[in-house]
Amino acid sequence: MTPDHPLITVVVALVVLAGMVLLSVRPPGALGAGPAGGVAHGIADAVEQRIPAAGEPDGLTVVDAAELKGLDEAELEYEGVSASVTYPVLPNAEPLSDFLRERLGAEVAAFDAANPGAESYEAEWNVTAAADGLVGVRMTSVETDSEGAKECHATYWYDIVGGRTRGSQSLLAGQKELAALNTLVRDRVGDAAETGAVLPVASLYDSVGFNPDGDLVVEFDAGQVAAVDAGPVTAVVERADAEPLLSEFGLRALRAATTGVEGFAITAAPEEIPEAGEEVVPGIISPVDASVDCASTEVKCVALTYDDGPGGRTPELLDMLAEHDAKATFFVTGLPVMENPRTVRRAYAEGHEIANHTLSHPDLAGLGADGVRSNLNTVQALVYRETGYTMDLMRPPYGSTNGNVASVTGDMGLAQIMWSIDTNDWKDRDASVVAGRAISGASDGAIILMHDIHDTTIDASREIIRELDARGYTMVTVSQLLGEVEPGESYVAGAPDAPPSEGPSDVADPDSTEERTHRSEERE
Repeated sequence: MTPDHPLITVVVALVVLAGMVLLSVRPPGALGAGPAGGVAHGIADAVEQRIPAAGEPDGLTVVDAAELKGLDEAELEYEGVSASVTYPVLPNAEPLSDFLRERLGAEVAAFDAANPGAESYEAEWNVTAAADGLVGVRMTSVETDSEGAKECHATYWYDIVGGRTRGSQSLLAGQKELAALNTLVRDRVGDAAETGAVLPVASLYDSVGFNPDGDLVVEFDAGQVAAVDAGPVTAVVERADAEPLLSEFGLRALRAATTGVEGFAITAAPEEIPEAGEEVVPGIISPVDASVDCASTEVKCVALTYDDGPGGRTPELLDMLAEHDAKATFFVTGLPVMENPRTVRRAYAEGHEIANHTLSHPDLAGLGADGVRSNLNTVQALVYRETGYTMDLMRPPYGSTNGNVASVTGDMGLAQIMWSIDTNDWKDRDASVVAGRAISGASDGAIILMHDIHDTTIDASREIIRELDARGYTMVTVSQLLGEVEPGESYVAGAPDAPPSEGPSDVADPDSTEERTHRSEERE
């Protein structure tokens, strides 16, 4: 008998057939009851009834751990600050377990190193997604130091087939999309966050997921964008606004998070785990601008560098640099970073380079290897926690270095950056004198030494930046100027200079003894 509606019959048949094909090619190793095992996008919705995801409108979705077959738990081993950290272990997901163990260990170590008052670190987990070939793991930690306890969050996304775990930043298609999301987030948090504290950097977007309706949820740690006593701050961006900003990976995560879970199991380990490549992660901002070629004879590059900050007027300096599209390198010191963390975050977000200038500004050539390492390691941790960026440049205070310093910095992946022009701004607190030295000494490939903790240097910088710009110089970061550098090696300008085997450097700072005495008195 001929159907009354042959066209409808054909369409339905095609939909069913397409659904069967899609189901047949679903990602391997991610099987479960219903949609929890992973179904392709699009027309598959026509042939399946998706289970609603669980969770609150202002939080990430929550998967019932009882629905994850073979789920176990491991505890992190850490020597140092008191730590109680657990993480999930799923059958056939060893790469996820390895990632969590290494990452969580690094996070505890960073807290320990960055915080002299560190007392304890506790962390527990829950699963926010388990479908479509992805598993999302959300960590909730409580960091306790001499100032009290602080709640923090981080969410990681595991690709079952590829065997790779990514941070939440990878849910965004790129830095441009992260910046656009950041604008939306600023609007959503309103008065709950401090003006200018919300910036598109990796450290702030380390816990991103979705609520049951598919709206994007961003979680900020206590103290990140508001006062610590305000607790964690959450922003919810409507799905229609957020979805166009997602990467392909992010779209998969959206699908997975909004799918309920029943009887989820990973039936096979990944066949081959690709080596981690140079994947561009939104929020990790390169100090090198690909559009500038300092090796070209048609471009005159100079690096403005500022030590010992950030200072109280560093934001004013950042405004000056922005006016001329100029970049600088800030060799930051421990205590000022602790006092002005958001200035560091702003400088990083605006494309300036952040580099290490030690915790307490000692003469590194007079320290043993452990002393050198601990002085540098604390600042590495401080900047990483504030920005998500791992620094690869340092400057020894007073230019004092030796073979021991070269060895430690080499092991830590840090190149030593000296200077070719010393403005002596620490000694001569006269803006016109400082500006004159910088401008008259400038040449292609020069590295200019200044200190952004002095008012006269900030005043001088206005003339320096304006005049160098007028003379056709491109003001770039040290990494832009030098290109690829070798950890442990010492650089004074556009070419490497091997560090001396013993004793302080006599290349960069002939007045180092006088400066050491003066600067020590300044800090007391």
